[in-house]
Amino acid sequence: MEFSAHQIAEMLGGTVEGNPDATVNTLAKIEEGKPKSLSFLANPKYTHFIYSTEATIVIVGNDFKAEEPIKDSCTLIRVEDAYASFGKLLQAYNQIKNNKVGIDKQTSISESALLGENLYIGAFTTIGDNVAIGDNVKLYPGCYIGDNVTIGANTTIFAAVKIYSDCVVGAECMIHAGVVIGADGFGFAPNAENQYNKVPQIGNVILEDHVEVGANTSIDRATLGSTIIRKGVKLDNLVQVAHNVEVGENTVIAAQTGIAGSTKIGKNCMIGGQVGFAGHLIIGENVKIAAQSGIGNNIKDNEIVQGSPAFSIGDYKRSYVIFKNLPQMNTELRQLKSEVSELKK
Repeated sequence: MEFSAHQIAEMLGGTVEGNPDATVNTLAKIEEGKPKSLSFLANPKYTHFIYSTEATIVIVGNDFKAEEPIKDSCTLIRVEDAYASFGKLLQAYNQIKNNKVGIDKQTSISESALLGENLYIGAFTTIGDNVAIGDNVKLYPGCYIGDNVTIGANTTIFAAVKIYSDCVVGAECMIHAGVVIGADGFGFAPNAENQYNKVPQIGNVILEDHVEVGANTSIDRATLGSTIIRKGVKLDNLVQVAHNVEVGENTVIAAQTGIAGSTKIGKNCMIGGQVGFAGHLIIGENVKIAAQSGIGNNIKDNEIVQGSPAFSIGDYKRSYVIFKNLPQMNTELRQLKSEVSELKK
């Protein structure tokens, strides 16, 4: 599919500098631009590429000033924010690329399921009893949707996602391949023979609107009640969310983070990769946690922490300066002790 510079500028609210009829059919980084490709310039470190790029159209900021001649074959589109505008184009490109419609013959769909309009359901997908699926939902091949699950409109669920019974997925969500939603929480009780009896997990998982879940992430169902991922949350790949956890609105969590049962995380938090949370904690709003931190205590609103166990990032950095110098300090201490010993003699 081809788009002209004029069409793109109209979409972005920008102005064309060059040939408004120049057309593109692919996207490229500015240093790898080729004819018929569209690129952008946002980082000043890449400015020199704009004078040599083969890209047909380049999106630039209104404040960009060329210090060398730009090739006649390159048309510029000036916008307020080049990076944000290119992101908007990528989103539109993805919508076009993933605009699949239709139900494959090789599916298993319960007669009691309620299906919306304009759906895509890929091969080998199974949809259980009393499932309700909204309009414009996309289920890629190999998905399993358990009994009584609800999926909101305009949600995309990629290949091999498993959603267990009674779970709720909101509208405008994106769930990537291999995600498991609603598996049993890790609940076991030791008995007199020192064996572990399973505690039934009869709750569910609720994902509110505009949630994105990365590949191979697992979100466990609650023992009772619900594990809740609030509106706008973004989970990276390989995140483990245990039973009865609640993650507040617009919180972002990077890969390989593990959250133990019944921990509550507030709104607008930023959590780095490989962070480990103990269970039954309360994490405040607007909290920032550095990668590989271990969280064993409650955290108040607006705190920034690092370390394992984690504490204030300022104190952590000052402590680290001392810690990394310990070998040298130990050598100096031994030397001083030796000198003191000699003086005593």
